[in-house]
Amino acid sequence: MAESPLIIPIFLPAMGCRERCLFCNQKATEDGAPSLSSIRNFIETSLHRLPTEKKIREKQVAFYGGSFTAIPKDDQVRYLKAVQPFLASGLIDSIRISTRPDALDEETLSLLKEYKVKTVEIGVQSMIDDVLFLAHRGHWAADVVEAISHLKDTKFEVGVQLMIGLPGDSFDRFVQTLNRVIELQPDFVRIHPTLVLKGASLEDVWRAGEYSPLALDETVQWLKKGILKLEKSSISVARIGLQPTKELERDYLAGPYHPALHQVVDSSIFFDMATFLLRASQKNGQVLFLCHPKEVSNLRGQRNENFLKLKKDFNINEIFIEEKQELATGLLKLQTQEGEVSIDRKFLSL
Repeated sequence: MAESPLIIPIFLPAMGCRERCLFCNQKATEDGAPSLSSIRNFIETSLHRLPTEKKIREKQVAFYGGSFTAIPKDDQVRYLKAVQPFLASGLIDSIRISTRPDALDEETLSLLKEYKVKTVEIGVQSMIDDVLFLAHRGHWAADVVEAISHLKDTKFEVGVQLMIGLPGDSFDRFVQTLNRVIELQPDFVRIHPTLVLKGASLEDVWRAGEYSPLALDETVQWLKKGILKLEKSSISVARIGLQPTKELERDYLAGPYHPALHQVVDSSIFFDMATFLLRASQKNGQVLFLCHPKEVSNLRGQRNENFLKLKKDFNINEIFIEEKQELATGLLKLQTQEGEVSIDRKFLSL
């Protein structure tokens, strides 16, 4: 799997949004729109701050925060033109935009191609029309199918943004959404749990007692299912949960927020893997796991909580880890009296 690019994010707050989604607390303002000079300055500053790596990663300028292809065409061109000198010089490799599924006609796709946009992320949120209606999305699941088909036909890299726990959502409906997205075969997926934010329309619904967000432990179970299904279908999971920011901390009211949600979900997956191996083997009070160095924190869990649970559940005195660089990430081995047993997260039962 290719390494993710280094992203230089340009935020266009709520620009191009045809209506305000139930969960969103952004407001489009003229003052919030970045100037062309500020965009160029931000890219230059960001390039200087990027880490120097032996392995060169792709560098992308990404237009986030609104529906890029729903803003006026002249503005789209102005923003895209601001990045062209960086593409021409080789300082930037490509452009990424985020948009709505119902704002991607043939003329728009031709414009994106002309200005060397490589990646298009679509705000899908759900493939259940009832959920989309309650969230005030203003589009339907059929629009997503059509958009991804057109994007793939015109050779764009396609990303899908999903949300869980919206009004009207359920675990079974989330699984239906996953199955339909997997059929469409995007290149990557982001999944965010629904949070109640100050100023969002959802705040009023929540305060009226008509909406209850998912609990964190429930969210982890949903996301484990989502990650494993996507990985088994060879679809990359780009991110789980919202990026921690000062604005998010300021506006957060309720819901399953965790600053390291992806790591919490991965740790829960590794707990299940360790449990499977321990149940299938004989134990003598001490156990030795083997894994790639990058997986040690996932195996231990936050504050060693996985080890504490495993010791209690299996009456284990000590748990040791041997780091093996040659082992693939996602693989866990257990040393037993009979030899080694292993499990790959891709084959963990759903």
